[in-house]
Formats: sequence, C-alpha cells, structure tokens
Amino acid sequence: MKTLIAYASKHGCTEKCARLLEEHLDGEVERVNLKKQTNVDFSKYDKVVLGSPVYVGKILKEVDTFANVHVNEIKQKTVGLFICGMQEEHTLRNELDVNYPQQLQEKAVVRDCFGGAFDFSDMNYVEKMITKKVAKVDKDVSAIRKDVILSFADTMNKQH
Repeated sequence: MKTLIAYASKHGCTEKCARLLEEHLDGEVERVNLKKQTNVDFSKYDKVVLGSPVYVGKILKEVDTFANVHVNEIKQKTVGLFICGMQEEHTLRNELDVNYPQQLQEKAVVRDCFGGAFDFSDMNYVEKMITKKVAKVDKDVSAIRKDVILSFADTMNKQH
C-alpha cells in the first residue's frame, strides 16, 4: 500500500501535521507540498490524503485547485481529508464540510481537524496584528491534536 499526502502549508503547522501523520501511516508514504509540486502520478498510490490550513474560512488555493482538478483521479483511491486551524471545533467542522469537493467529501473514509498553531516568528507584521486582535494571543501557541492525527492514521491504516 502506498499513500500520498498532498498538502500546502502557510506557516508550517500543516506541514508538521503532515509529517506526524506520515510517521503513523503503514506502508510507503510520500508527502507532496503542493506549493512546490503539483504533478502527481496517481497510479502509484492506493490512498490519498489532502491537507490544508484554513484562513478566513478557505483552504489554501493550491490545495483547492489540486483537489478540483484531480477529483476524478483522487476519488478512485481511499481518501482522507484534513484541515488545520485555531478556530472553535464547530467552526472547523463547518470549514471541513465546505472546503473540499463534495465528491471527495462523500468518498473520504476519514475527515478531521488537526488543530493548529500560532507561530509569530513566521508571521508578517499584519498577520501578527490580526492574530493579536482577533485571537487575543501575543505569543507562540501550539494546539496540534496528536490524538486526532493518530486516530486518523489508524482509520487510514485499516483500509485495504
């Protein structure tokens, strides 16, 4: 079994989550950062996981475009979908429901929210100001949900 984790990351949290997921998936796993590469030979994979952070209610353009352009190839595989974010659980669930193509939502064996992080060292001035004002946070915070990542991996591993 070979799994593709296709993701994009803005400040590194989604990449960190993709790496954690990779460590717990059985078989061969290949991570592809969609900000650097979008060419994928889907015939090499049995499973496809898509992941993205959510900003202002939307997944990153690279993941959205990839999912929509390749929906027919992806839906032939075992599919998992995740998002990262620091919003409240009900907001993240809604964002997960509306951001990936419906055909992939229906095909996914697992869909979840991996939590998120605020990394001020990686933010520009405007992002820092918005985070301070909206989230009322002024230092680095990590709320990555490792238990959810492990459960997600377990569900993917049980698929054959």
